[in-house]
Amino acid sequence: MTDLEAPARERVLDAHAETVEAVLDCADAVAESWDGPTTTDAEAVADPLRAELDAAGAWERLPDLLADAVGATGRSLSASPVAAPPYVTATSRGPMLRATLPDGRLVVLLRAFEIDRESADPRYRRGPSTPEAAVRVEFV
Repeated sequence: MTDLEAPARERVLDAHAETVEAVLDCADAVAESWDGPTTTDAEAVADPLRAELDAAGAWERLPDLLADAVGATGRSLSASPVAAPPYVTATSRGPMLRATLPDGRLVVLLRAFEIDRESADPRYRRGPSTPEAAVRVEFV
């Protein structure tokens, strides 16, 4: 973990644990709608997660989480992030938050799902169940 990634991750876990837990709760609801513990239907992952996050009021909190993570690195965004691409998007792994900075991009992934690619059809399964395991931060 780089000098930028560690403080951003710590800030997310310290200041936004409630939002991360809401993401994980919403992922639980999505996974419960499947016919079993996994699904091969990509349509049953990202869009339903986005809908659950909207209903729970968590989606609208994600831009603040991103801005706070950037602030923890000692940097700032040139514009306030919004709950839409390119800043915030729902993926088949979970919400992905991206901040473009002068020297790279800070990416925060709230891992809610895992993808098993060992078979011809990828299988999606519920991922980490704790904020500590779910929060991934990369500076690329």
